[in-house]
Amino acid sequence: MNTDSETTREIINRFHNAFEKHRPEDLDDLIGEGCVLENTTPAPDGARYEGREACLDFWKGIASSASLVFEAEEIWHSEDRGIIRWQLRWGKSPADRVRGVNIMRVRDGKIVEGLGYVKGA
Repeated sequence: MNTDSETTREIINRFHNAFEKHRPEDLDDLIGEGCVLENTTPAPDGARYEGREACLDFWKGIASSASLVFEAEEIWHSEDRGIIRWQLRWGKSPADRVRGVNIMRVRDGKIVEGLGYVKGA
């Protein structure tokens, strides 16, 4: 491991802020080569994206959607790991939301792994 906890904190906070502020361009400097992303859907394992461009394209699509509202419940970091507990809303009804978590790994100041999970029925 070659990432300190403060670097991880900064990268994870910047990553989440890109979604809250709908600024997909802020992700460009955060995603590393060889990144692996496991999405929350489809059940049971989620889609898997491999490589910087595939992960970046997927995350930018979400961050650019003005109809999606992300809100952090908690952001935690230690060494090369970061965890973001979040809530995602897509409508005005109380049922138009889901809670989830991303488990992230940072290496050399870049995100190289993102594993997404949601609370399900």
